[in-house]
Amino acid sequence: MYYRLLILVTLLFIFGCKKSTCSIPEEAEKIPLRVEIERLEQRFFQDTSRSDLADFVKKHPEFVESFFRRSQLRSDSVLINALHGLATNPELRKLGKEAEDRFGNMEQERQELESAFKVVKYYYPDFVVPEVKTFVSGLSRDFLITDSLLVLGIDFFVGQQASYRPDVYDYILKRYERPNMVPTAMLLLSNRFNQTSRSERNLLAEMINTGKAYYFVESVLPCTPDSAIIGYSRKDIADVRHNEAKIWAHFIEKGLLYERSPFVITKYIGERPNTPEIDATAPGRLGTWVGWQIVRKYMERNPDVTLPELLAEIDHQKILNESKYKPRK
Repeated sequence: MYYRLLILVTLLFIFGCKKSTCSIPEEAEKIPLRVEIERLEQRFFQDTSRSDLADFVKKHPEFVESFFRRSQLRSDSVLINALHGLATNPELRKLGKEAEDRFGNMEQERQELESAFKVVKYYYPDFVVPEVKTFVSGLSRDFLITDSLLVLGIDFFVGQQASYRPDVYDYILKRYERPNMVPTAMLLLSNRFNQTSRSERNLLAEMINTGKAYYFVESVLPCTPDSAIIGYSRKDIADVRHNEAKIWAHFIEKGLLYERSPFVITKYIGERPNTPEIDATAPGRLGTWVGWQIVRKYMERNPDVTLPELLAEIDHQKILNESKYKPRK
């Protein structure tokens, strides 16, 4: 099925991976909001004595509690000793230097987050913009999101040149690249707003739920390519667009939309290197990609529906029906 029409796929890659519009709502742009990124790892690796680290813990109580689960330890001395081991570890310091070289002042990420938070604040006025911090933990934690804190584990996103990389399968490792970091953080943030039905646990429901999450990310980061949002390669994006009708036909002909078996649902929603049920070269998580396209069609046909209204909608059948989703062959 895949890689048959190279010229067409190439054209889809060139034109299909770009956003037709690349700006946030004008009203959102006017929101007086400034994001600063605090680089905790810089201070952490600079002041490595136990007394300095105790001061670090004192100055960043929420971070330490959430990131290191301080309250679950016997005493602060246990924590300080563990932090001292990290801060003085030569290999971790090496990885920290690589992260510093890779990310620089992080102005790119700062602007992306500031723009995204403006859009979230526009749609959800009560949204409290979290403090944004970075840290290098030795690949122990890639993200931390609370109501008031966003921590980016930048050592996960140094890229292929890093001395150490996350211990995950290769197809997942490809997503741990710098362009994917902020979109992934926003995908995690979408959980705060994306309502789901506890009674509906079929494949369609899971497809739509994830599709709504991806739509949230593209709404708050409109200049981000689809590949960075879903974690596919650009070639994967071109291929699935080219074969969209065939992919949808598979779900319909096999009667999969209302399948409730967790085993079957995982085949199309869960992490896998490919989807051999459709084609050996098809990427994994194809159900989430189709769900995203359904949500896009639904919003396209219902321009009066706001982002909060979409995320609050738990009638998955309604979204499918009103999307009139039927990709062309």
